[in-house]
Amino acid sequence: MDQKEVFAEIVSILKRFARNQEALAQATPQTTFLKDLRVNSARLIDIVIEIQEKFSIEVSDEEADKVHSIGDAVALVVSKLSPQ
Repeated sequence: MDQKEVFAEIVSILKRFARNQEALAQATPQTTFLKDLRVNSARLIDIVIEIQEKFSIEVSDEEADKVHSIGDAVALVVSKLSPQ
């Protein structure tokens, strides 16, 4: 799965959580969860859980703490899906 596909899947996941749907419709890798999309900080946990389930990956608390934008999430997923 390439970055473009991962990006599209993450945007799809975010549709249920983003309070600013207009920003989500014009999302870029630099779009932030809290500021741009106005995702409730408690909902970030739900987003991480959905990403883990969607891509069959494990995300540690330390890794999740570093994810602030859609691009961060895409990079994390791609790195987890790439053979080590």
